[in-house]
Amino acid sequence: MTNPLLENTVLPAFSTIQPQHIESALDQVLSEARLTVENLLQTIEQPTWQTLVMPMEALDASIDKVWSPVSHLNSVMNSDELRVAYNACLPKLSQFGTELGQNEDLYKAYKTLADSSAYTDLDVAQKKVIDNALRDFRLSGVELSKQDRDRFKQISQLLTEQTAKFEENLMDATHAWKKHITDEALLAGLPESTKAMAAQFAKRDGLDGWLFTLDFPSYMPVMSYADDRDFREEMYTAFATKASDQGPYADQWDNTQVMADILKLRHELAQLIGFDNHAQRSLATKMAQSPQQVLDFLNDLAARSKPIAEKEFAELKAFAKETANMAELEAWDVTYFAEKLRQQRYSISQEELKPYFPEDKIVSGLFAVVNKLYGLEITERHDVDVWHKDVRFFNIFDSNGELRGQFYLDLYARNHKRGGAWMDECLIRRQTEQGIQTPVAFLTCNFSEPVGDKPALFTHDEVTTLFHEFGHGLHHMLTKIHHAGVSGINGVPWDAVELPSQFMENWAWEREALDLISGHYETGEVLPQDLFDKMIAARNFQSAMTMVRQLEFSLFDFRLHLEYDPEQQNQVDALLAEVREQVAVVKPPKFNRFAHSFSHIFAGGYAAGYYSYKWAEVLSADAFSKFEEQGIFDRKTGIEFLESILEQGGSREPMELFIEFRGREPAIDALLRHTGIAA
Repeated sequence: MTNPLLENTVLPAFSTIQPQHIESALDQVLSEARLTVENLLQTIEQPTWQTLVMPMEALDASIDKVWSPVSHLNSVMNSDELRVAYNACLPKLSQFGTELGQNEDLYKAYKTLADSSAYTDLDVAQKKVIDNALRDFRLSGVELSKQDRDRFKQISQLLTEQTAKFEENLMDATHAWKKHITDEALLAGLPESTKAMAAQFAKRDGLDGWLFTLDFPSYMPVMSYADDRDFREEMYTAFATKASDQGPYADQWDNTQVMADILKLRHELAQLIGFDNHAQRSLATKMAQSPQQVLDFLNDLAARSKPIAEKEFAELKAFAKETANMAELEAWDVTYFAEKLRQQRYSISQEELKPYFPEDKIVSGLFAVVNKLYGLEITERHDVDVWHKDVRFFNIFDSNGELRGQFYLDLYARNHKRGGAWMDECLIRRQTEQGIQTPVAFLTCNFSEPVGDKPALFTHDEVTTLFHEFGHGLHHMLTKIHHAGVSGINGVPWDAVELPSQFMENWAWEREALDLISGHYETGEVLPQDLFDKMIAARNFQSAMTMVRQLEFSLFDFRLHLEYDPEQQNQVDALLAEVREQVAVVKPPKFNRFAHSFSHIFAGGYAAGYYSYKWAEVLSADAFSKFEEQGIFDRKTGIEFLESILEQGGSREPMELFIEFRGREPAIDALLRHTGIAA
């Protein structure tokens, strides 16, 4: 039987990959990789870039070639059989990774190269690959005793399993809950598009009436528009208690113990390799220099934002009292009354904007924006094997006609797909014996699907999310670095990795760009000036409340990993309550279990790193302010950003790259101005 994961194709053969192919393919590449390392270390006399680093990069690529499509399918087309195969492979990958990171002979070979005269002849990017490798060996416990190394390996394996378990519990809990409605009176206040989508969901399940789920395109309109308070409360309760000991599925997919285990394991791992806690370990590979610097940054933003947020919330409460005689605002009332107040104050809603943002116009408009900035041409291909009929595939050519990157675009929410939006690597740009490998990205979102005979219509929030993920995609695909370790987003400190993505969001708010990305799905008319003016006026509506919410997540995450104490019980709930006391203005109900679905820090790469969003926002707002000065489509400034930031990958320190682009270190003023929080 041929195995599609082992075929010599450039792109994965998604339609033919079956769960039974996965484990045998991984076993084979790991076995070959072990032999390669063994042979390499036996035959290498003097380590050089060609004899040591290039074979190691090729070895990594052979594993990625199998694992990248599998890992992606597990996120977007999850099934019981796939999950079993995926989970069977996690310990094997973890073990191999630790084995490699703790291989003393390999470490010595890299050290020998770093100390040799050959190192001095290497370019900046190559030196960075070697320096990072030496750092990563130490972070993998290569210098530990045999006993501690074994424990390190064991913890790494357990962590891999627990983070996967967290994600599974969350996915199962999210997709288990459904609300079937047959009485149309309950739908009062909901937009027609939401009702049509819910009717389409019901029909798909063979039901009459309307079906609502906890996927964002279904959940958010209910919280924003449903007049029936009990309906909002029921949906909020299900959403806020996902994968926990509370709510409609209490204890069924409970992440409480999983979180406790993850925190304990991370803490022990950090201490094994000489750090006091996981927050310190996390900063070993980031821009921020110390835990205190991160806390000072977050606390400073909180001190500036909270008084304004309190004022915003007081206005909202007064509005609810005045218009609905509501004495107390519960968590499930906040979004609803905020939407009502926004409409009263600015006469605008997300719903009103949707007809101007049909999918094809948004996608082609986004491509027109990057064409104006960087001279890129993006064309669709229809001959590529994809994992679902709704997935599209594109090529990116630069102004010289060179193919710079390719990407898959998977836009709609559906069952068996994890929530949120993300960019992931399919292939990395690197030098191979055949030439330069073209980078390929996965761009995944969870937007509203087409309903009836209408195209998919996006909210402006969804438009901004697409721009964000495309910013990550450009960072991955436009790199000019040929060495995998620092190509694209690789080797970029995590607190700088959000710079290109948040930077891209700015164009979703500019009139000149909106003329390219908007067009009414029936008439083609671009977003009218009066709607644009209202949208801009409403842009910073409750922006301080949004800011303190992000700071709540960031402080909770960072302090949780900084102050973790293995002797203490229930630290998650206690610390979250403490952080909320400090920064939050909306106090959620006692049953709220936000942390249980905080997959960024418990299943993603943001542990003790969620602050990166705010940190990078300072960089992105300041970088964009150069376009505000020169013109938002100024090609010269666009090329400077392309050459200083996007093309450099992780080959140099982000501060150095930022100064090269901006002519100085970043200042916080632009962020405060953009969010309406005065300096």
